[in-house]
Order: sequence, then C-alpha cells, then structure tokens
Amino acid sequence: MTHPVISEVTERVVARSRESRGAYLERVRRAGAELRERGPARGRLGCANLAHGFAAAPAEDKLGLRGTAKPGVAIVTSYNDMLSAHQPYETYPPELKRAVREAGGVAQVAGGVPAMCDGVTQGRAGMELSLYSRDVIAMATAIALSHDMFDASLLLGVCDKIVPGLLIGALRFGHLPAIFVPAGPMTSGLPNKVKARARQAFAEGKIGRAEMLDAEAASYHSPGTCTFYGTANSNQLLMEVMGLHLPGATFVNPHTELRHALTAAAARRAVEITPHGAEYTPVAEVVDEKAIVNAVVALLASGGSTNHTMHLVAMAAAAGIELTWDDMAALSKVVPLITRMYPNGQADVNHFQAAGGMAVFIGDLLDAGLLHADVLTVAGRGLGLYRSAPVLKEGAALKEGVLAWEERTEPSTDTEVLRPVAEPFSPDGGIHMLSGDLGRAVSKVSAVKPEHLVIEAPAKVFDDQLDLLAAFERGELDGQDFVAVVRYQGPRANGMPELHKLTPPLAVLLDRGQKVAIVTDGRMSGASGKVPAAIHLSPEAADGGPIALLRDGDVIRLDSAAGTLTVLADLTGRTPGGAPLTDEQWAGTGRELFASFRRTVGPAERGASVFGGAA
Repeated sequence: MTHPVISEVTERVVARSRESRGAYLERVRRAGAELRERGPARGRLGCANLAHGFAAAPAEDKLGLRGTAKPGVAIVTSYNDMLSAHQPYETYPPELKRAVREAGGVAQVAGGVPAMCDGVTQGRAGMELSLYSRDVIAMATAIALSHDMFDASLLLGVCDKIVPGLLIGALRFGHLPAIFVPAGPMTSGLPNKVKARARQAFAEGKIGRAEMLDAEAASYHSPGTCTFYGTANSNQLLMEVMGLHLPGATFVNPHTELRHALTAAAARRAVEITPHGAEYTPVAEVVDEKAIVNAVVALLASGGSTNHTMHLVAMAAAAGIELTWDDMAALSKVVPLITRMYPNGQADVNHFQAAGGMAVFIGDLLDAGLLHADVLTVAGRGLGLYRSAPVLKEGAALKEGVLAWEERTEPSTDTEVLRPVAEPFSPDGGIHMLSGDLGRAVSKVSAVKPEHLVIEAPAKVFDDQLDLLAAFERGELDGQDFVAVVRYQGPRANGMPELHKLTPPLAVLLDRGQKVAIVTDGRMSGASGKVPAAIHLSPEAADGGPIALLRDGDVIRLDSAAGTLTVLADLTGRTPGGAPLTDEQWAGTGRELFASFRRTVGPAERGASVFGGAA
C-alpha cells in the first residue's frame, strides 16, 4: 500500500496540474495517434526532404529509410572526449545502429548537445553558463528531433545539466518513446576521505599545487562518471527510478561486457516501443505525476544533489506538471535517508552498486510504500520490473554473454552504504526546505553533523565568491563564528554558478571549532559537504530579494532541523547593497551571448528556466 503522504502529495500535484497536464497530453496524444495511423513520420516528408534525410546513410539503411516499413530511431548524443563521463559515448553510435538494425529499425545520429563540466569550470567564469546550458541542451535536443525522421529516440547523456536538458527537449516530442542510455561510472580511485583531506590541506597551504593535482588525478582517473554522489550520479539514479533506463543499467562501469550488452538492449527496446510496435510507450506517458513524485522520493532517500530541487521542477513543467518546493518539503518529512555515498559518507557509487544497487534501493522503497508501483516504464508496466538486476548468462543451452534480468531478493550486503527503510541513516530526507523572512531556500543536511544543523551568528556579506576566498586567505575569517552571505549569485544575476570552491576553506574553519555557515542565492551542488548551507535562496538579490538588504553584523539564524531561515535585524527602510554586474561587465568566456537569458530566466523555486512554467 502506498504511504498516505506519498498519495496526498501526488493527488495535490495532479489537481494543481490538471489544466496544464491535460493540454500537454492532448497535444502529444494527437501526434501519437497520427503516427500510429499513418506509419513512420518520414513517410509524410516530400521526396526532396526525405532524400536529404538519408543521403549519407549506408546502402542498407538507405533502402530502409526510403520505405515506411522500418521505424527510425534518433540518437542524440552529448559525446565529447574532454570529459570522462561522456568519453565512452564515442563508440555508442555504431553499437546502437547495429542493434537497431538487427531489431528491424534504422538509427541515425540526429544531433549533438553541449556537455560542459562544472568540475572543470568550478570557480571560473565558465561556471556562470552552466545552469543556462540545461536550456540550451533542451533546445539542441528539439532541433535534433525536429526533422520528422524519427519514431523513437536514444538519449546519450550523463552529467549535471545534460540529462535534465535532454529530457526537457524530448518531452517537447512527448509522442515519441525515449530511452536514456547511460555510460556508467569510472572505477573507484583515491578514497574520498583522502581526497577531502588533501583539499583542506591545500586550502590551508599545507601542500602545494603539484601534490594537490596528484590527489585529484588519482581520484578522477579514467573514462566514466565521477564516482562521488553528485548531480551526475543523481541524474542516473533518478532516470532509472522514473523508468527511463533499462532496469539496472545505471551504475555499470564503462567498457565492460555487461555495459555493452545493456547498450545494445536499449537500442532493441527502442524499436519495440515505437508507435508501430506492440508496446508503444511514449515518453509523455512515462513521465507522469507518479513518476515525478517517485523521482523526488528517490532523491531524498539517496541524499542526492540539491540541483534537482530546480531540475525536477523544470522537467516536470516540460510534461505539463507543476511540482513545488512545498511538495518536496512534505515528502522529505516521511522519506528516510537510506544511502551513504560521498559527500554524505565515504563510499562511492561503485560501493553502492556492490551493496545491491538500484534493485535493492528500489525494491526496499516499493516494499515500504514510498514509491508508486503502478507506473509505465520503458521496460514495461510496473516499477516492480526494476527489482531485477542485469546479468550475463552462460551455459550449454545459452550462447555466451546472453543478457538476462534476475530479481534480487537478498538485502543489502553493506549496510554502511545502503540500508533498509526500517533501519535508515536518518528518519527523514537528506534535503530540507527552509523558509523565513529572507525567503525560501534549500539545505542539504545528509552530510551535516547534528550539532551543526542550527547556527546563529553575525553575517559577513560578500557579493562575489572570490572576495570570500580572499578574506579567508588574509586570515580575516579566523577565530570567529559567522554566516557567510554570498549574494548576486542567482540565475538572473549571473547564471547561478555553483560555489563549491567555498566548501574547503569553510570546512577548515568548521574543523577549527568555529561555527560557520553559508547563505546564498547561488548553488552548492551535489558535492555540498559538511558545512551547513542555505542555498538557492529565492527571491534572489538581483530580483529584489531581502538578501540584498543584509549588512555585515546582522545576526542570521539558520535552523536546518526546523526548516527556518531568519534575520534578527530590522531591514525596514534599507536600500539594497551591492548590485549584479551589468551586461557590459558580465562579458568574456562567451557570457555576453547569454545576456537575454539573464532577463528571461525564472526563479530557482520555479526551476530557473528560460522557458517559464508553461507546458
């Protein structure tokens, strides 16, 4: 039986979204009916249009594309070979094309989308384009699918903004089935505890750049997703819980036999669920209100990335669904934290996978009534299908390496990483929503010690993260309790960069016994650690938020346990301090190309999207 709060929140989302969701479904169902009645979309193209669409195809595929008997499958890829998470995609198109051809379809690379890395741009000007890139990726996905050549799509994306952008774009073509094809995490490198210790030592000047670079290179060392549980791996976990991956596909390492088998299986499945197959599964029907609530539950139960307090809102809106931070707050009160992955613990996603992974995680949440079981997925009807894990079967009666799924009935093998719902690490979710006279914010508490959940201290106000770092280096933050206020970092001010570079110095001060916290209208990401933080503050400073009125010395009380954020000072009559950069100042590293985004982007609470909330 579904937990009553899960049901209540879902019913509220359904009621709130009735008009927008209804309009969205009417549009995509009409398009889907046309496909089913009239055959593959390319059959309605003019001869010149169609000839352009298959001119470069191999002879065998060209023959199939000329007719209408074979479904067309789009490959939309985020491949580049600079970033470890996306490098494995280099070999995916030929693998996918071969498997689609064997299944009776024709696959083409329809387009590419940008894939930037917050890990590379952290603390740099390029980070200010990071959140905006999600909506650029959505637009690029729409362009790729706009040729009317396709009956399904295979989406190749892993990290941060890439997966949400791909899904938002694909939902504009909601009548088409869509399957995400993951690349998997790199194998484990330098232990997370050692890496964190090195970062703090570097922040204190105890080790030099060469030693620090050696530590980072030993951590990020090969193709695949970074192994800590940040936004990239949160993306992957959520896609599986939403039924957009094949069961168990999420955390299988790159370039393994099982990874290749799952990639081929995704391609075959895409053909089976086209409008012309027996199991038509449009992405618009997969991403419904229940799937969105399931995603929030999974985010909370895993202590996932705070970025998804925005991305999930934006993805839901693309499907005509209105999700709010209040929904997340209500769910957080009843969803327990059942995983510990860095930065919430010392284990990485490979340890999670070894402990039982997605099959155990989903199965336990289903048994506790915390996930909706009756949902449509790319694997079929019912989330119970995701209790099974993929295996390669061998034997006399089977060809070597035959992919099969086996239901996992045994519990977690490592309860320091993955626990049953009945014995959680924490009785509530790892992400709390805050509200008070400074606005609304998000706080990730899963890695924060209980004694640090409440802090009341004077503000130290900064309008740029570099100013805070400089104050730390000058020793101006030593020996005192304070709340660092970093403002003009919201989506309208400068694209809402992650401020993760601030974590090591603040952690140093915390370890020295000082009480410190951060309040910001910027982001801290899935890599947020042990420093208490109120992030994504909305309204932001550049949009008239009260954070712009704060001054040094104003006492701020951050109570992540109670969910409150208050200032113990009278702000009446004050004028805003500081200001966001002008368009002329906000230039370089391509930022000037995104000036229009600054003027149109919505607030963090509404998904920080340039598309608004309309379906």
